Amino acid sequence: MALPVNIIDLINRRTVENARVEYKHDWNPESIIHTITAFANDIDNWGGGYVIIGVGEENGMPKLPVKGLSRNSIDTINREILQKCNLIEPRYIPVVEHVIYEGVDVLVLWAPGGDARPYKCPSIISSDKSTKSEKAYYIRALSNTVRANRQEEKELFALSENVPFDDRANVKANIEDMRPSLMSEYLYSIGSDLYREALKRPITDLATDMHLVGGPSEMRKPLNVGLMFFNEHPENYFGYARIEIVDKPDPTGKGMTEKVFTGPLDRQLRDALSYIKNYIIKEKVTKVSGQAEAERIYNYPYDAIEETLSNAVYHKSYQIREPITVTITPDKMEITSLPGPDRTITDEDIANCKMISRRYRNRRIGDFLKELKLVEGRNTGIPTILSAMGKNGSAKPVFETNDERAYLTVILPVHQAFILEKTSTVVTQKKKKHPDALKNLIIATLKKKGEISTSDLALAMGYKKATQSISNYVKELLSNGKIEYTIPDNPRSRHQKLRLISCD
Repeated sequence: MALPVNIIDLINRRTVENARVEYKHDWNPESIIHTITAFANDIDNWGGGYVIIGVGEENGMPKLPVKGLSRNSIDTINREILQKCNLIEPRYIPVVEHVIYEGVDVLVLWAPGGDARPYKCPSIISSDKSTKSEKAYYIRALSNTVRANRQEEKELFALSENVPFDDRANVKANIEDMRPSLMSEYLYSIGSDLYREALKRPITDLATDMHLVGGPSEMRKPLNVGLMFFNEHPENYFGYARIEIVDKPDPTGKGMTEKVFTGPLDRQLRDALSYIKNYIIKEKVTKVSGQAEAERIYNYPYDAIEETLSNAVYHKSYQIREPITVTITPDKMEITSLPGPDRTITDEDIANCKMISRRYRNRRIGDFLKELKLVEGRNTGIPTILSAMGKNGSAKPVFETNDERAYLTVILPVHQAFILEKTSTVVTQKKKKHPDALKNLIIATLKKKGEISTSDLALAMGYKKATQSISNYVKELLSNGKIEYTIPDNPRSRHQKLRLISCD
C-alpha cells in the first residue's frame, strides 16, 4: 500500500528529522521490532517514524550504492514482520510499502505514534520458539533505539492518557466531513504515490491509509488533524483556528487594515504569507560604487516571517479559542500564538533565543507541514529566524512570554533604514510648510528645548540636517529680534547656540 509521503524525500531525509528515520541494510527482526516499538511509544510526540529496509547507513545518510533486497525475499519479510509484530503488547502493526528506489527493491515501514502506548516487546527475538525472553519498553534517544529505564517507563505510562490533541478522534464530526479533493490535492503536491488511488477509493479507506481515522471499530471518527487540513472550515470545529493580520501605521488606528485568513491550515498559512510578501514587505536597493551588484535590504526578511508564522501554526494549541495574530506597527512586527513554550524552557533560554523543546505539542500537524515544506526539521526554527535577520542587517528578534507561559510573542524589529526612510518622508512634507508655519515651528522648538545649536534645532524639528530654508528663517528671526545667539560677538563659534528672547 502506498504511503502518504514522498518516498524519495523520505529516504534522503529531506522532510523528516534524522531521529525519525532508521536505515537497515537487511531484515534484522530483533533490531527492527525494537525500533518499531520505540516509534509506537513516541515518547517525545514526534509522530513516530520510519524503518527503511534494504538501505544501509553512512554518516547519517543512505549508503551508496543502495543494496536493496532480493525480490524473492519480499513476501517472506512481509510475513515475518506481521508475525514478529504480534509479539508487541498491545498489538501494533506498522504500515508497509514495497518501493523501487534507484532500481532496487526496498521496504518502507511507517510506524506512527500509537494510541495504546506504552508498548513493549521481547528483548530477545529468536526464530527458536523455545527461546523465551522478558518483554521491555523501547524508546528513541536522538537517532538511536534504546531500552527505557525506570524513569522513562514511568514517563511512558504518564503519557498513555495524553494523546496529542491533533491526533485525537473528533466525536463531533464524521469521516465524510473530510474532503477527498483536498486529500488528493495534498498527496499530489507532496509527490505521494497514494495520489493515483485517492479519488477512486472510498473516503473511509483513503483516510485510514493516511492515518486520519481513530476511535473504536464501531464508531470510527476523523482525527482532529484531518479536519484541520482536509475540511474547508476547520474553525467550525476549533474556534478561531485562523490567522489575523493587523497593519497599524498610526498608533491612533488611523489607516489601519485588518485581514483574516481561514480554511485548511496549510492554505491559511500560505495565503497569510503571500499577503505579507505582497503588501507588507518593502525592499530598498542601494547601488554601491565599484560593486556590480546593488545592496538589497528589506524592512522584514521574508524567511524570518515565514519561519515564525509557520512555527506559530505548528505549535499553537487548537484547544484555546484564540487566533494567531500578526501586528505590524512602524517599528516592528509582532507574531503571537497561545500558549507559550513549556516550562522546561527557562527564562534564560528564552532571552538567549535557545528554545529547544523535547516534546511536541502537535505531532501530526508537524508531519503535514514538513511534507509541504512549510516548516523546517526539529529545532531549526529559531536559528533560521536569527540567520535571516542577521543577513538582512536587522536587529535580533525578541521572544516574549509571561511566567504562566500563556502566550509567545515573537517581535521582529523593522530594519533601521526603513525608520530613517520614514523620517525622510516627514522632512519632505515639512519642506512644503508655509513660511509662517515653519517660523512658528522654530520658535516653538526653542521654547521647548531652550538653548540649542542650529543643527540640533533641525533634528528636534524632525529634519535630518539644517536645510537652507531653516537657515534663512533663523536669520530672519534673528534680524526681527525674535531669537538671539548665545555668543553674539562670535556668530561662527563652534559653541554657538540659539535661544528665544520673545514669545510674541
